[in-house]
Amino acid sequence: MEKFAIIFLFFLVVWPGRAIAGTPDAVTAPPERIAVIGAGIGGAAAAHFLRQYFGHNTQIDVYESGSVGGRLAKTTISGQDHEIGGATIHPLSLHMKEFVQLLGLKELQHPNNLLAVYDGEQFVFEESEWFIVNFVKLIWRYGFDFLRVKMWLENYQHKFMRIYQHQALGYSFTTMEKLLQALGGDKLSKMTKHSIDEALQEIGVSQRFIDEMVGPVIRLTSGEGVNVNAFVGMTSLSETESDLWTVEEGNQMVCSGLLYSAKVSLIKGKVTSIEAKKRPRQDGEVVTSYEVNYLAGPDTGYGMYDIVVVATPLHRGDPEIHFHAFSQPIDVVRGQYQQKVVTLVEGHLNTSFFNYHGAEPFRPTTVATTIHSGNFILGASVSVPIVRGEAPARVWRVLSPEPLGEEGLRHLFRSHTAMHQAQWFAHPRYSPDDRVPPFVLHDHLYHLNAIEWAASTVEMMAIAAKNGALLAHHRWYRQLDKIDQDPLQKLKVEL
Repeated sequence: MEKFAIIFLFFLVVWPGRAIAGTPDAVTAPPERIAVIGAGIGGAAAAHFLRQYFGHNTQIDVYESGSVGGRLAKTTISGQDHEIGGATIHPLSLHMKEFVQLLGLKELQHPNNLLAVYDGEQFVFEESEWFIVNFVKLIWRYGFDFLRVKMWLENYQHKFMRIYQHQALGYSFTTMEKLLQALGGDKLSKMTKHSIDEALQEIGVSQRFIDEMVGPVIRLTSGEGVNVNAFVGMTSLSETESDLWTVEEGNQMVCSGLLYSAKVSLIKGKVTSIEAKKRPRQDGEVVTSYEVNYLAGPDTGYGMYDIVVVATPLHRGDPEIHFHAFSQPIDVVRGQYQQKVVTLVEGHLNTSFFNYHGAEPFRPTTVATTIHSGNFILGASVSVPIVRGEAPARVWRVLSPEPLGEEGLRHLFRSHTAMHQAQWFAHPRYSPDDRVPPFVLHDHLYHLNAIEWAASTVEMMAIAAKNGALLAHHRWYRQLDKIDQDPLQKLKVEL
C-alpha cells in the first residue's frame, strides 16, 4: 500500500495532465456564469483553468479595457518585433511551458548575457565569455560570496517548486502566507517579512557583493534596491540564470491563445464596480451574486455572476474598482505600484558615458547600475527580436524610473535611428513591511494579483491563476479539505 501511494504521488507530479480538482458533490449545481476581470496572463490563465474545472456549460466572461496580454506586450522597431513588457521567462516556469505546448507555440531561447556593473565611476565587474575567467574574477573580488548566494537561491527555489506538486494534487490556499508555509515552513513563509539584504547578511554574504552584484540585478528587475523582501530578491536573482526564454512571436500569444481555447466571451470594457446582491434559491437558501458594472466607451453595462475572479491590481492608491453592498470591507493593500519606463533604442551605446575607454570593443550585453551610481537609468540590455531567424539590429532595452527624454538619449547613445518608449505600473513598491493581502475577498470573489505583493513574475501570476481557479472550485462545491492543507504532509501521516 505504501509503495502504491508513492508511485501514485510520483505519477501526479510528473504527468503533464490536468490537476485533480476533486469530484463535485451531487447536490450543488455548477455555476452558471463566471466573470474574470483582466486579460493579462493572470486572467487568461484563470479562464483556462476555470474552464477545466467547471466544464463547458458554465459561461465565462473576461473583461478587458485595454489590449489582451496586459503587461505582456510587444512593439515593432526598425521592422522587428520586440518585447516591451514582461520579456523573459525562467526555465523552471512549468505552467508557462505547459501553455506553450498546449497552444502549439514555440520557445525562443535568449542568448546568455555578458554583465557589466557600473558604480558611477567605473565598471566594478565585467563578465567574460570564459567561465574560468569569471570564476577567478568573482573569487578575487568577492571571495566565495557568489557560491553562498547560489546555494541559498537553489535551496529556496527547491522549496517553492513544491507548488507544482500541490497544485497537481488539487490543493489551494487562501493566503500567500499559508501557501509558503505549506511549501517550506517558517523559513519560506517569513521571506516576505525581511529584506534580501538581511537574508544574505545572515548567511555571511559581504556588503560589497550585495551592493555590487545583488542590488544592480534587483534594480534591473524591480526598479528598487536591496530593501525589497527576500522573496522578491529570490525571484529577481533567478532572472540572472541561463536558459531564459520567451515565446516566439511574443509572450502575449499565450494570453490570446488561452482565451480562445477556453471559449470565453471577451467583453471590451472597463470594470468600475462590483456589487454584492442577495437572492433566494428554490431550496430557500439565500446566496450572493455579484453585479459587475463596466464602461464600454460612452455606454454602461453590467452582468450578474456566481463567481468573480479579479486579475488586475487592486490597491488603495488607485481604487479603479469600487465595491458596494458587502457586509465587510474588501481587503486591499494600502501601497502603490512601481512605475517602470522601458525604452527600446536602435543605436550605438555611448560607452564613454560609463567612463569606458578601452581599446577593445565593448562586449557586455547587459549594463547594471549600483544604487550609489547616481545614474538616471536602472540598467540596459540588448533586446532580442521575438521572431526566430531574423538578423537582429542592435536594439538596447533601457530601464529607467522616469522617461529618458532627448537629453538622456544623447547621454546614453552616440547615435540612434529608432526609439520606442512605454510606461508601466509594473509591480508593487516592495518593502518587508508590506502586508500580502488574501486571495479570497468574499464568498466567491477572488483576487489573483494579491500574489504580486510577495513577488511579481509571469509565472507567479500563472501560479496564482491556478490557485484561484482551484479555490473557486473547492469553495463552490464545499471541498474544504482541499484548502490550506499540505498534501505531502498528509500523505506522510497516512503512510
